[in-house]
Amino acid sequence: MSSPADVPQEILDRLRSICRRLPETYEEPAWIGVRWRIRARTVAHVYTPDPARSPVYAEHVVDGSPPTVLTFRTPVDELLGLTAQGFPYFRAPWGHNVAAAILGEHTDWAEIAELITDSYGEMAPKFLVAQIAGPSTYR
Repeated sequence: MSSPADVPQEILDRLRSICRRLPETYEEPAWIGVRWRIRARTVAHVYTPDPARSPVYAEHVVDGSPPTVLTFRTPVDELLGLTAQGFPYFRAPWGHNVAAAILGEHTDWAEIAELITDSYGEMAPKFLVAQIAGPSTYR
């Protein structure tokens, strides 16, 4: 199992900066890594999986090291478009609308912020979503 200490500090710092802007979102240790939640729903989850224990991650090993993975929710109609482009995105092996990103030096943090905000829009009560976006952004 991974622990919060397995996720590079600079990645945790960036994700914390993004997630603290989302109303009522809180951080907690997860069964692996760290997650940010709204109420009892996970908005984003970052972890460093062991590819030997979870072979789905073996193809995402970066320079011989286990990947740092961020999972998040995405509108179903956008999932294929996001994951079809390949690295750093792929479809998580669970959930109907869960995508994953491999994080590292290549990461476009503005895009990650947008994806996490969209995930929040999928998971948060609509009255909270309205505090961060105009009515045309979310259903």
